[in-house]
Amino acid sequence: MGNKLFVGNLSFSISDQNLMDAFSECGTVQSAKVITDRDSGRSKGFGFVEMSSDSEAQAAISRFNGADNSGRAMTVSIAKPMAPRENRGPRRY
Repeated sequence: MGNKLFVGNLSFSISDQNLMDAFSECGTVQSAKVITDRDSGRSKGFGFVEMSSDSEAQAAISRFNGADNSGRAMTVSIAKPMAPRENRGPRRY
């Protein structure tokens, strides 16, 4: 399995520390990161949490998948490896 979790449908006001504090209920959190927009710095509404073991990751999925987060039902699952990006050519401004 894996111990890195994808956490979706987050409140836009949640911080890395809030995410870490919440998931620490299920065990040791090695890292927690809310993904933000590069230009505005605003949350994109999802993030990643890395637990210290597979069993803690499974406990976090059971506890938080579908749980309420500021009126939004979180989705929590095992993170999939990032797919390689295709070369789209030079950027045009």
